[in-house]
Formats: sequence, C-alpha cells, structure tokens
Amino acid sequence: MNWSVAKGHWKHFKGKVKARWDKLTDDELETVAGERDQLVGCIQERYGVSRDAAEWQLVEFERKLRRVHY
Repeated sequence: MNWSVAKGHWKHFKGKVKARWDKLTDDELETVAGERDQLVGCIQERYGVSRDAAEWQLVEFERKLRRVHY
C-alpha cells in the first residue's frame, strides 16, 4: 500500500482505519495524519500490544485493502 496516497486522502482513509481499530480516538487519528509509523505507535499504545504485533496488524490491514481495491 502506498502511504503517500493514504496521507493525501487521509480524511477518507481514516474512516477505514477507525472501522478496523475502533478504540483509536478521532484526536489520535488527526494527529497521525497518514503517518504510518505514528499509526503503529497509536495501535500499540491503545491496544496494549507490542510494536511487532501492531506492525503485523497494519500489514494485514494493508493486504486486505489491496485485495478490495485491485
């Protein structure tokens, strides 16, 4: 997944992120603003998982989005 595209369309994309990780707040998503590394950090903190686990969750999310869009 191209994160520069996600960053450029963050208002649309953050709805998909919020649907997947509903514990993330709107303020957190605004702060993330399409920055992948910050999103991993928010997932890690909010869900109490390791950085590797948060990264894995995001990779799986990206794979699912690719299947839907291609």
